[in-house]
Amino acid sequence: MKTGLAVSDLSSDWMRPDVGVVGVEVLSTTRLGGVSSGCYEGLNLGDHVLDDPECVRENRARLAAQLPDKTTITWLTQVHGSRVIYAPADYALGVQADAVWTDTPGWACAIMTADCLPIVLADQDGRCVAAIHGGWRSLADQIIEKTIEALPVEPSSLVAWLGPAIGPSAFEVGGDVLAAFYLSEQDLSVHAIPGTPEKYFLDLNIVAGRQLLALGLQPENIAGGDRCTFLDAKRFYSYRRDKQTGRMATLVYFT
Repeated sequence: MKTGLAVSDLSSDWMRPDVGVVGVEVLSTTRLGGVSSGCYEGLNLGDHVLDDPECVRENRARLAAQLPDKTTITWLTQVHGSRVIYAPADYALGVQADAVWTDTPGWACAIMTADCLPIVLADQDGRCVAAIHGGWRSLADQIIEKTIEALPVEPSSLVAWLGPAIGPSAFEVGGDVLAAFYLSEQDLSVHAIPGTPEKYFLDLNIVAGRQLLALGLQPENIAGGDRCTFLDAKRFYSYRRDKQTGRMATLVYFT
């Protein structure tokens, strides 16, 4: 097994956005800095994509080494649903859920993606944090609303960060997806594809941003949404682009 970069250098390309909350950190990995090979080349963190399990264990260990000591990462079995769990009480390794929140230090709320939209929430006073797996099905099933309803704070006290996901020039959908969001072809989040009837490009960042605003977040407290996984093959895994590929992780935790 190739060990690649030294452990101290592994996170140099990972995303660490400052959400402006003291004592809370956000980390979003790229595909760089791991030991997987072939179509999974890099830091594949998904144990369900037929990668070598030894490589996945090493990649996850490398991620864990970048977190505070004795931090538990909430590895979920994501099913494109809208179940929200609380860690630690509801958590067990591989539990089926697509969002997780905590108010307890020592737990890193984590979700994996390879085109779906990772959404991080944090209370501005540092009382709780959450991570959401924002695929279109989950977004249409109100996973953001269900997550915010589970949190013990008012929505107006939250900040949100939208991580790397398939962008508005690459996420091709049909009319069924527009209907799931009650969107018309003239909506600003929708762009018709010339020469391809009944096919559209959809901007998941706009969709999620609208939901966050409607639920009470302030516009100035929503950031991110500017990295396309599909277009950047060097840095990001993309299921739509490659079909068989790895997974990245987005985490939020107390320091």
